[in-house]
Amino acid sequence: MRHFSTIFWHEVRMLFLNPSTYIAAVLFLAFMGFIFMNILDGFTRAAQDVSPAVDFFRTFFLPVWVMVPLLTMKSLAEERRSGTLETLLTAPVSTTEVVLAKFGGAYLLYVLMWLSTLGFIAVLHHFAKDPRFLDLGPLAGGYIFVAITGLLYVAVGTLASALARSQAVAAVLACAGLFALTLGLHLAGQLSFVQQESLHAARDAVDSVDVFRHLDDFTRGVVDTRQIVFYLTGTALTLILSILGVEAKILRS
Repeated sequence: MRHFSTIFWHEVRMLFLNPSTYIAAVLFLAFMGFIFMNILDGFTRAAQDVSPAVDFFRTFFLPVWVMVPLLTMKSLAEERRSGTLETLLTAPVSTTEVVLAKFGGAYLLYVLMWLSTLGFIAVLHHFAKDPRFLDLGPLAGGYIFVAITGLLYVAVGTLASALARSQAVAAVLACAGLFALTLGLHLAGQLSFVQQESLHAARDAVDSVDVFRHLDDFTRGVVDTRQIVFYLTGTALTLILSILGVEAKILRS
C-alpha cells in the first residue's frame, strides 16, 4: 500500500475538479435545506414528538440516491472507458491500492458534504436561541450513523463503477443498489407474508438489517455493535468484489 496516499490525493483533486462533484453538492445542500425548512415549519405549527435532528436524518436516503452515484460513477467506469485504468495499473501499483484510493476519495467528499449541513443548525441556533435545535444526542448519533452507513453506500457506488464501462450505467447500478439497501430492505420487512409467525426467522433477519431501525437506535444513543459489524463487513465484501471486478475486466480486455 505504498502508493495509496499518492493515488488517494490525486483522486481527491480530480473530484474537486469534476463538475459532477459540484452538481452533487448543490443538489444535496438544496434538498437538505428544503427538508430543514419544512421541519422548522412543522415545529412552528405544532409541538412535535421528536427532536428536529431526528426528523432531519430520516430523509437521509433521498440525497444519498443522487449524491453517491454522482461521486462514484466516474471513479472506475470512465477510466476503463478511456483506457487510463489499464495504463495506471502498468505502473508499480496494485488493483487494491487503486480501488481503495478511489473509494477513499469519494467517501471523504461524502462526509464533507454531510458535515456542511451543520451550518444549517449553527445558523438557526444562533438566531433562534432555541436549545431544541442543538440537541447534541440526536445530532451526534445522526452524524455517526451517516458516517458508518456511508462506508457501505460509497462502496456500492464504487462496485457499480467497477462493473460498468459507462458513467450512466454505473450511476443507474449504484441507484438500484442503494435503493435495495435502504428503502428496499425496509419495505421488505413490511410485507404481510413476512409477518407470518412461521417466518419469524426471516422477519428477524430483515429487521436486523433495516437501516431505519438502525437510524432510530443511533439517534436515541443506542450503539449496537452488530449494526456496526454489518456495515463494516458489508463494506469490506463490496470492496473485495470491486477489486475482483476490476481485475476480471482487465484480464478480458
